[in-house]
Amino acid sequence: MKAEAYQVRPSPRPLPTPPGTLPQGQGGKRPGLGNPSSSPSPLWPSPGQAWQRYPLCAPPSGGAGSPGMRRARSLATCWPVAETLWWEAAMEEPGLSGCPLSAKTASFQVEDLDQLNIIHITGTKGKGSTCAFTERILRSYGLKTGFFSSPHLVQVRERIRINGQPISSELFTKHFWRLYHRLEETKDDSSCVSMPGYFRFLTLMAFHVFLQEKVDLAVLEVGIGGAYDCTNIIRKPVVCGITSLGIDHTGLLGDTMEKIAWQKGGIFKSGVPAFTVLQPDEPLAVLRDRAQQISCPLYLCPPLQALEEGGPPLTLGLEGEHQRSNAALALQVARCWLQQKGYQDAGELKASRPSLPGQLPLAPVFQPTPRMQQGLRHTEWPGRTQLLRRGPLTWYLDGAHTTSSMQACVRWFRQALHRCERPDSGSEVRVLLFNSTGDRDSAALLKLLQPCQFDYAIFCPNLAEMASTDNADQQNFTVTLDQVLLRCLAHQQHWSRLHEEQVSPDPWSTPGQEQDGPASLLLAPHPPHTHSASSLVFSCISHALQWITQGRDPLFQPPSPPRGLLAHPVADSGAMVLQEAAAIHVLVTGSLHLVGGVLKLLEPSLSQ
Repeated sequence: MKAEAYQVRPSPRPLPTPPGTLPQGQGGKRPGLGNPSSSPSPLWPSPGQAWQRYPLCAPPSGGAGSPGMRRARSLATCWPVAETLWWEAAMEEPGLSGCPLSAKTASFQVEDLDQLNIIHITGTKGKGSTCAFTERILRSYGLKTGFFSSPHLVQVRERIRINGQPISSELFTKHFWRLYHRLEETKDDSSCVSMPGYFRFLTLMAFHVFLQEKVDLAVLEVGIGGAYDCTNIIRKPVVCGITSLGIDHTGLLGDTMEKIAWQKGGIFKSGVPAFTVLQPDEPLAVLRDRAQQISCPLYLCPPLQALEEGGPPLTLGLEGEHQRSNAALALQVARCWLQQKGYQDAGELKASRPSLPGQLPLAPVFQPTPRMQQGLRHTEWPGRTQLLRRGPLTWYLDGAHTTSSMQACVRWFRQALHRCERPDSGSEVRVLLFNSTGDRDSAALLKLLQPCQFDYAIFCPNLAEMASTDNADQQNFTVTLDQVLLRCLAHQQHWSRLHEEQVSPDPWSTPGQEQDGPASLLLAPHPPHTHSASSLVFSCISHALQWITQGRDPLFQPPSPPRGLLAHPVADSGAMVLQEAAAIHVLVTGSLHLVGGVLKLLEPSLSQ
């Protein structure tokens, strides 16, 4: 693979219409903003009239921002089109990899990246969490770490971290302009691309920052796929890892697990150790074949339980049973990195387990060192199985956006509810705050959430506030507000339809299990519903949180809600229920960008 071939060739094929978006200005019958079962479906007005028709929505006002950040965000505006063009060109010409501009124009040579001692992680589920575990483990050894991840939750600076912390605004601005001017000076006038797109620019910038700040190692999370991802410009990482695979980004990666596995296996390098967790047989065979073709030693991670045998249970800083698989992979990757770099304190080997014929060799079973245990225990990764307890409200934040990750999210939520202390008196209310974007199957995601027995389902765009000042890091410049609101109304319609179908038997319960059995994932006691869960659509996250909290969150105290925010029967009656509830459990899921917007408002310190 030639890492220097980065030119984008325009594809002759027309660009597809993004799934889930509706043409601007087209009207049609849409569900109302309140409970669809309690009111007729009005005609959705034209975009210019929507705000006058529905008081829960209001048009956004203009915003501002520093010139540097505005310039960075301008790169995001054309990113989806450039991304599709580049991917199509990459598929047609397998030698194409990396970025549309040569790395040497970004003030460093591709071979310079070898000195970053890179750990490269891909997968469908849990790759960010695995990277977070890995980075924290190695930081506990006193190493200076770099960490590149995506997407960000609140601020773009979160994508580039040093020693676990997002780089400062000053450092971001300095390196942004240094790289930007360098690319401007060296760009090829004959190229159809004048500047790398948003993700590519930030990838180059991360490399630039890590080299300039002289980190001991860099943990890189793949953006999408692996083979053609621009993080794959690197020639010789120290070690690679692949987390659990699933169906996502099918328009780019393929519509089967085998095709997706082929893309993910594209990060393998000859002679570079790689590790993966247990996968279904077919994609695992693809990974094995990919590794064998280029002489990449690929190992299958034993479960975390095997590493705990003979010692105390490992405590993880991230909640959820699915995090144990991510932690097991992180331990293997971190240990391999330490061994490759000559560290002696890398965990004492236990008795090895033989691999079965025809299967991948098993990674070693070892005793995690105290520093490894400390790293796992202190790992933080906001927006993934995160709990915030604030007065009577408990916020459950998880950016699950595929069916498999939503299943894991629901298990975690239900188990957390089962463990939580019941109030001595008063009612408990369960609220779902949901959004889903892109080509995700929102109907399938909402169906998985149904057994949670929510009292209210709230839908809103991934827009923190209607006034866009200081909010541009979270804006999507490629869709209109009308489009995202129509998408939210479609979510509401799916939710209503699921209730009208009377909800099939709970797919989470196992026949014959007792409710209090240890393997049960049944909910904590909750009064049976006598009516369908009410649903509402709000025009931004702030308005949704104002209605959910009713002023009862001690840290979220926004100005008085806009006039007409409660001008709907469901909103009005629900407000009284929320004001009187002894406990309110709010699950925020469906999109990491939605979770980021909620965190921006609930944790103002993240914006500083």
